[in-house]
Amino acid sequence: MEMLNKKQKIIIIIFIIIMCTVIGYYIINKVEKYDYSELELIENVEELANNNVENNIESEKIVIHITGEVEEEGVIELEKGARIADAIEMAGGTTEEADLSKVNLAYSLSDGQKLNIPNVNEKEQEDIVKDEPGNNIIIEGNEEKEVKININKATQTEIETLPGIGPSTALKIINYRNEHGKFKNIEDIKNVSGIGDSKFENIKEYICVE
Repeated sequence: MEMLNKKQKIIIIIFIIIMCTVIGYYIINKVEKYDYSELELIENVEELANNNVENNIESEKIVIHITGEVEEEGVIELEKGARIADAIEMAGGTTEEADLSKVNLAYSLSDGQKLNIPNVNEKEQEDIVKDEPGNNIIIEGNEEKEVKININKATQTEIETLPGIGPSTALKIINYRNEHGKFKNIEDIKNVSGIGDSKFENIKEYICVE
């Protein structure tokens, strides 16, 4: 192969310089014209997601009104699924005159309820928990239970408020209901494993079917 002459070498060098210049100009031009709207869109999406998370966290709160024998009566905010025991703690605890013997401390509260901690000297037991606008909520130990647990619709938490019914038995009731359909009468609940005549006698006054 013959060696390139001086003129050919110069032409090749000039061509390389021109190509480098064109490529460099193209790259710089692309950077200057880059559409940053996509980055802004990503930032907006992230901000929206963060706001949704914050809103979800706020929605997991409930507000109740606690009165009676607690240190600080009033409206308090609790986590969703909080129990009466949590509400009492948030209200500064009970007074020396409080009577907790008829209060189901494990009862799960809902938004908008009113909770009253009774006094040991009260002759007649008032409703411990009330649902707005005043419907009574069943709670173990209340002398009056104007509203009964509908075993065809009740949640596990609601079923657990029945005397002698724990989480395991409550779950069995729900599973039986899902597998066999609605209970036709309250006596059908005895078909659930773990609920015999004795336990049925303890809960029959507090349950219903609809």
